Amino acid sequence: MEEAVKDEDTRGYFNSAQAIADYAELLLHIKEKYSAKNSPIIVIGGSYGGMLASWFRMKYPHIALGALASSAPILYFDNITPQNGYYSVVSRDFKEASKSCYHNIRKSWEIIDKIASRKNGLSYLSRKFKTCSKLNDPFELKDYLDSMYSEAAQYNSPPSYPVTIVCGGIDGAPKGSHILDRIFAGIVAYKGNSSCHNMNPKPSETDLGWRWQTCTEMVMPVGRGENDTMFYSDPFNLNNFIKDCKKKYGVSPRPHWITTYYGGQDIKLILQRFASNIIFSNGLRDPYSSAGILQDISHSLQAVHTRNGSHCLDILSKDSTDPECLTMQRNTEVKIIEGWITKHYADLKALKKGKMH
Repeated sequence: MEEAVKDEDTRGYFNSAQAIADYAELLLHIKEKYSAKNSPIIVIGGSYGGMLASWFRMKYPHIALGALASSAPILYFDNITPQNGYYSVVSRDFKEASKSCYHNIRKSWEIIDKIASRKNGLSYLSRKFKTCSKLNDPFELKDYLDSMYSEAAQYNSPPSYPVTIVCGGIDGAPKGSHILDRIFAGIVAYKGNSSCHNMNPKPSETDLGWRWQTCTEMVMPVGRGENDTMFYSDPFNLNNFIKDCKKKYGVSPRPHWITTYYGGQDIKLILQRFASNIIFSNGLRDPYSSAGILQDISHSLQAVHTRNGSHCLDILSKDSTDPECLTMQRNTEVKIIEGWITKHYADLKALKKGKMH
């Protein structure tokens, strides 16, 4: 992946429109190969894949009968959703799990900055948090904690419930513990009691690919202001983002491209005019649900969600620990899709008899 995003001839194909065009070619090839001309196709995806699923149905309705778009934040573009939508949900998840945990996290950022500003402060923080290499900047530690809390909230699913695990560590520290000792206890509870903690892990192939996409078309202005979440202030700044992308890849992001190509502004009004057969599913504990479709748009553009669901939970394999609300959500989705397929075959039958209206 690292070599691919450096290759100017190759990386130009790495975009959402090309991805769904490739799927279109592949699906048509499969239908032809297996003589399945009349077999309906339902496209299913989660997160970015959920966005692709919904966009595929909109762009290729002659190929896909319907789509299940799980945890698809299709409204996190062009300032349709408030910048702090994601982090507001993370904060709410932690506050609901434990108010003391939430308040300790909220207080910790200022303490980290204060200690880091002192002589040998970064060395102290490096020892306190058992970092694998000495901290060069307090942002390294803060970014690590930001990612940990966000991941815990995004995937806060049974049976482990990561937010509960993190807060269990923070709240379970010995009485009278310093706030930073509590924060470290949260790391140990969630990550394990390692000999050291790597503040700068090597990015995965997914991370590398997503960085390229966000620097070209998937410009999601995720940020937060002063005191509007449990996190430190870190507003999204488009000018700085553009500079960073130019430095990394020599390209300028297109912040308005997604809404230009797929739509997004006045989404309910637009989709009810032409779109159909899309399920937008969300778990409301998922931070990305802040930019998802949470209300039905029409009888065939339906929003299905659970109050305690997490990111893409509905499209994961069934488990004995699944709560009843998750089972009900999946059953609802299956019932809707079965209705599409039943109608599809009824329409085919009517078409053969010449009674199609």
